[in-house]
Amino acid sequence: MADPSPFATPVDAAYDSRILLFGRLMGAANGLEYLLARDLEESTGLTHPIFELLLIVARRGDEGVSVKDIAQAKVVTSGGATRLVSRGVAQGLVTLRPSEADGRVKLVRLSEHGSEKLLEASAIHARNIERYLIAALPSGSEPSFAASVRALSKSASSALPAMP
Repeated sequence: MADPSPFATPVDAAYDSRILLFGRLMGAANGLEYLLARDLEESTGLTHPIFELLLIVARRGDEGVSVKDIAQAKVVTSGGATRLVSRGVAQGLVTLRPSEADGRVKLVRLSEHGSEKLLEASAIHARNIERYLIAALPSGSEPSFAASVRALSKSASSALPAMP
């Protein structure tokens, strides 16, 4: 049997400061995702998931990244990551090559076109982050906000299961 609710009424639950905080965090994240993804796609033709794929691949440099690692980074199943990589390959943004260490593993690398699109999109994305996120923060709070977001990200990542 579940523990009894610590809330006396549904209104008490709805106005709990922890629940409100998380709701505001999700609302802000969803709103920013919409605004930034819309402008990114209108300006470059890249969807936000494809842009994120390019960022993940770029962070690994020339060595490339496995589809399994992309799945874990994006918190999607390996099938979802495979479909995303397939879209990137079809658009000429990434390539797949067998790993030199283990030929069964295919590594994803940026193509020349993918590198060019990533640079173009990153300039637009950084400008929009400045406009919609950083400019909205109180003056001087960016370093502490960034540290708090890193702590949240690290905490969530450590609690996530391995993606199938």
